[in-house]
Amino acid sequence: MIIIETIENTTIWDFPDRGKWLNHDGKYRGNWSPHVPKNLIIRYSQEGDVILDQFIGGGTTLIEACRLNRKCIALDINNNALNLCKEKIRIFKENKNYFIGKCDARNLSIIKNNSIDLICTHPPYANIIKYSKDNEKDISLLGFDEYFKSMKEVAKSCYRVLKHKKYCCILIGDTRKNGFIQPLGFNVMNIFLQQGFILKEIIIKKQNNCKFTDRWKGICKKRNLYLIEHEYLFVFYKI
Repeated sequence: MIIIETIENTTIWDFPDRGKWLNHDGKYRGNWSPHVPKNLIIRYSQEGDVILDQFIGGGTTLIEACRLNRKCIALDINNNALNLCKEKIRIFKENKNYFIGKCDARNLSIIKNNSIDLICTHPPYANIIKYSKDNEKDISLLGFDEYFKSMKEVAKSCYRVLKHKKYCCILIGDTRKNGFIQPLGFNVMNIFLQQGFILKEIIIKKQNNCKFTDRWKGICKKRNLYLIEHEYLFVFYKI
């Protein structure tokens, strides 16, 4: 298969076609379009570099890292995500430059200090999509206050494992509570800045192909709300 590497050059990203090359699909709820990690990996890393995604989910970053000749550490706290990744990565029969493992993103104890070339990840959004029922280490089950406390630990771990003069890329969006915006994006941004990162880019990504868009359009019209169609892609830099 010939894949045209269209690279984004502005801070507004919009992918109406989410990307279906190789075995990418949208079956794992909340997974990101492969256009996102593809662009980040090409811009912020070199062949042979080590890419980390500690919320690997449906394996999108893993597939793109392997396709682009990078090494990948693919972690998640949920077994269903890890099993899906192991199934999907079989397309790279000869590629052994990856590791798939169970790990809490708040404590990346299996990774050495200053050893990662690029962090490229899409964490859950505070009790929006629940990826398990009773996994006490699953951040997706937490309410806002506990979620932000956990993201502080995630940010500390990111800073520890990332090499100096390298990038940490986080895609996250906002939500509503009782009709009012909950700014998850900017809160998470500030948490990462407080851990020592500096901000390289803020990219606005338009949400497309969401399962419940039609339902939310109706709710927003009825309640006089704007439909949330954006996510923030924060690119942090470790000095």
